[in-house]
Amino acid sequence: MAAISTPGSIADSVNRQLKSGRTDVTGRIFTVLLQLALLGSIVILVVLLVDVVSLGWSVLSADLWGFLSAPLGSQPGTSGLSQALRGTFFIGVFTVAISFPMGVASAVYLEEYAGQGRLARFINVNIRNLAGVPSVVYGILGLTIFVKAMGSITGPDSNGRSVVSAGLTLAILVLPIVIITAAEAVRAVPQGLREAGYGVGATRWEVTRHHVLPYAAPGILTGTVLALARALGEAAPLILVGATTGFLSGGASYELSTLTERFTAMPIVITTWAGQPSGRGWEALTAAAIVVLLLVVLLANTAAILLRNHYEKKRI
Repeated sequence: MAAISTPGSIADSVNRQLKSGRTDVTGRIFTVLLQLALLGSIVILVVLLVDVVSLGWSVLSADLWGFLSAPLGSQPGTSGLSQALRGTFFIGVFTVAISFPMGVASAVYLEEYAGQGRLARFINVNIRNLAGVPSVVYGILGLTIFVKAMGSITGPDSNGRSVVSAGLTLAILVLPIVIITAAEAVRAVPQGLREAGYGVGATRWEVTRHHVLPYAAPGILTGTVLALARALGEAAPLILVGATTGFLSGGASYELSTLTERFTAMPIVITTWAGQPSGRGWEALTAAAIVVLLLVVLLANTAAILLRNHYEKKRI
């Protein structure tokens, strides 16, 4: 009686026949090189992280809450991040609130409705080109449109140099990235899932709403967080749209009325402190601010991971 072959044994047999007993030397060398590149990258990141944490530990361990709640100052002993944290928070909210719905809607249209015509290909090529444009170009765009042309709306009391202008600029900056990652996530949805929906009489919108988007949600959220992390670390566009590099009067109010006032953000403060004369304590302050910015980005990543796991559980 012939033995029954399992899928695993068939795959092993086919694999042995394809290799014919030969050793893939080139493939193994390439694998080793990839592992060395990965190891080198991890070592560099760890060294940088340890160096920054050790340099800023004196500030973080002495009075962390005071450092986070104090306003900007002229001396390292009295300077804090409260105003920079406020600006970064509002800029992040603006960026996500604008780029996420517009990016997902654009991706759904391109993948589910536009088809494969010339117009869709033309739009896709331009979106991918825009994703590679330097951030300073978007800063010039924000300065021209949101600060100068729309200054009476975005910041009537600050000549347009406000959180609103900064948030709109960074939302446009990361919009191509959100569209590309969301389109890839939508494209990865199995075609059989769509056909099953159509087979029971669902419309295209019902299939998209109840099947495609929930299935693609983990990938869409991952791309959005990557885009947000880039936006939170950008300094050049913020400088062009009028972020304050000196001192701000007042405290760090989170009222909506402050959205049209002068602002600063974490990357601006880090850049300003890094340019201060050495030997006066600014180095430790700069390193501590870098650690705080990393923690802010990690918190955003954690929130996205929790949401992604939530949607993955619903998908199973």
